[in-house]
Amino acid sequence: MRSDEVKTGYARAPNRSLIRSLGIDESEMNQPFIGIANSWNTIVPGHMHLRNLGERVREGIAAGGGTAFEFNTIGICDGIAMGHEGMRYSLPSRENIADSVELMIQAHKFDGIVCVCTCDKIVPGMLMAAARCNIPAIVVTGGNMLPGHYHGCELSLTDVFEGVGKVAGGKMTEEELHELEAAAMPGCGSCQGLYTANTMACMTEAVGMSLPGCAATPAVYAEKLRLAYRSGKRICDLVKKQVLPRDIITPASLRNAIRVDMALGGSTNTVLHLMAIATEAGVPFSLQEFNVISGQVPHIASMMPGGPHSMETLHHAGGIPAVFRQIKKYLENCETVSGMDTYSIANAVRYVNKEVIRPPESPVHASGGLMILTGNLAPGGAVIKSGAVQDEMWKHTGPARVFDGEADAMKAILERQITEGDVVIIRYEGPKGGPGMPEMLSPTSALVGLGYSRVALITDGRFSGGTRGPCIGHVSPEAAVGGPIAFVKEGDSISIDLHTKSIELGVSPDELEKRKAGWKPTQRPLTSVLSRYAAAVGQADVGAVLLQK
Repeated sequence: MRSDEVKTGYARAPNRSLIRSLGIDESEMNQPFIGIANSWNTIVPGHMHLRNLGERVREGIAAGGGTAFEFNTIGICDGIAMGHEGMRYSLPSRENIADSVELMIQAHKFDGIVCVCTCDKIVPGMLMAAARCNIPAIVVTGGNMLPGHYHGCELSLTDVFEGVGKVAGGKMTEEELHELEAAAMPGCGSCQGLYTANTMACMTEAVGMSLPGCAATPAVYAEKLRLAYRSGKRICDLVKKQVLPRDIITPASLRNAIRVDMALGGSTNTVLHLMAIATEAGVPFSLQEFNVISGQVPHIASMMPGGPHSMETLHHAGGIPAVFRQIKKYLENCETVSGMDTYSIANAVRYVNKEVIRPPESPVHASGGLMILTGNLAPGGAVIKSGAVQDEMWKHTGPARVFDGEADAMKAILERQITEGDVVIIRYEGPKGGPGMPEMLSPTSALVGLGYSRVALITDGRFSGGTRGPCIGHVSPEAAVGGPIAFVKEGDSISIDLHTKSIELGVSPDELEKRKAGWKPTQRPLTSVLSRYAAAVGQADVGAVLLQK
C-alpha cells in the first residue's frame, strides 16, 4: 500500500505517533488509508449539505475495511460571483482545487480518494487531481436542487437572471422580481437545470467515475446518502483491485461522456473541462471530437434552460443510466468505478420516461446539443450550445457591436442600445485577458428578459450553463494574444452558420493585417492570484490548463 510509506517500519514511529494522536487504533492503522476530499462550505448552496454526505462516505469506508481521513477544498459559487469582478476568480479556482487535492494525496500517501463535490469548477478540479495522481478514486457529486415554484410554475436560477432584463424592459416590477428571487431557490443542491454543475455531474457518471444514478439524484433525496455510503465501500474494492482513474478515463470513455453531453444538450463549459481532464489523464484529445460526435448523436432531452425539464425530472425519467439505454448503439463499452461496464448499466435499466429522454428516432434536434464552430474569427474554434438555439438563428449575419469587456456590454444592453440583428462582441475576457474567462449569464439573460430574439453574442470568455440562445464562447485564440477577435471593428459583418459549423468575419485578410499594425492588447492591472494565473494559463481550445514548463 502507498500508505506504508508513512506507517510501516521502526523509522516511521514518529509518523505513526502523529497518526495515533488522531484516535486511530491498531486495526485502523493496518487498513488502507482513504482520503475524502470534501468541498463542504456554507456559502455555496450546492455544498452546504456535503458534510452529511462526507459522513456517509466515511461510514462506507469503515464498512469496506478502510480508514478514512477527510479534508476540505475551496469552492466558489459561480452564481454569487456572476456579473462582477469575482467571476474572474472562478476558473482559476479549478487549478487551485486540483493542486490542493494533489498536495494532500501525495503528502499523506493515501491509498485511495473519494471526492465529495458539487458545482462548476469543483467537480472538474477534483477529476483533474484524480487523473493526475492516478490512485484509486471515486466521485460523489452532491446532487441538484429541487425546482422553485411561483404562481404554479417551476423555477430555476435562470428565471431570476432573466427577470433583471424584464424589469429593465418594463415587463416586470421590482416587487415581482423580489417575489421571484425569494421563490426560485428552495434549498441545498446545484442549480436545477442542466447548467455547468449538473452537466459536469452527468459527465462524471458518463465517463465512469461515479456510481450509476449519482448525477441526477437530487441533493435532498435519501438515495444520495445511500450513494455516498456505497461509494465509500466501493473505494475499498478499487484500492484492493488497483483500479485506477486512468483505467477509467480513456479516449473511449471521454467519447461516451461527449455522447451523453450531446444527447442532453449540456453546458458549453464541459468542452473546456473535458479537455482539461483529458490533458491531466494523458489522453490525446481534440475539439474536433465534439463535432464528429455531434453529427452522430442526436439531442434527445429538452433540459433547462433551453427546455422545460429539470434535473429532478431527469432523475425520475431514469437518469444517466436511462440515457445510456436510449443511446446505447452510439456508446463504446467501457469500464466504470461501479464494476459494471457501460453496456451492463444500460441493460439493467427497467424504466425510461420517453417523454423526457426521447428515442434517437424522434429527437429534440437531429444533431447533438453542442457544437464547435471554426472560421476566420475563431481559427482555434469556438463553442455554442446549439440545443438551446432557436431554429431561425441557426444561420445569421449581422453587424458587430464591439465591447472590450462585459461591463460595457451589459450597460449597452440594459440601456437598449442594441438592435435586433446585431452581433454583440465581448472581448478581452479570455483565459489571459479576463483573466479567467468570466461567465456571462448577466448579459445573455438580460437580452432574453428584454425580449430580444435575433441578437447573437460572441466572446473569448465563457457562458454559464444557464445561457440559452445564439451565444458563442471560448473564441480561440483570444483577443489578449492577438486572435482575430481583437481586430473586429464596430459595424463589421459577422456570419454564423450552425449548419456548416462556421463563424466568419467579413473582412479581407489584407485588411486584418493592416489592423494588426501597432496593436497592443487591452490590459487590466493584476496582482497576486490573477497575475500568476494570466502568466501561466493556456488557451481555451486546450482546456485553459496551466502550461507546464
